[in-house]
Amino acid sequence: MSEMDGLRRELGKLKERNSRVEADKAWETSWARKLVIFILTYLAIAIYFYATNLPGPFTNALVPSLAFVISTLSLPFFKKYWVERIYKK
Repeated sequence: MSEMDGLRRELGKLKERNSRVEADKAWETSWARKLVIFILTYLAIAIYFYATNLPGPFTNALVPSLAFVISTLSLPFFKKYWVERIYKK
């Protein structure tokens, strides 16, 4: 195998890795992810509230679920602040 073939293979590996990283980033910032987090959080809390006989478990589970999703929406602001002011190298 020539050096050029080795470089092509390495370039192909880098492109594959970049595609995976881009897909991961797209998922991390997507509304689909936030919706899935909301649904799973809501279900877990509603089941817990129901199992412990708390009043209005399905209504009351909305508050912590929404709070969690709202907290994920504020993360880009804090990330930008952290990168610009604290992480800067």
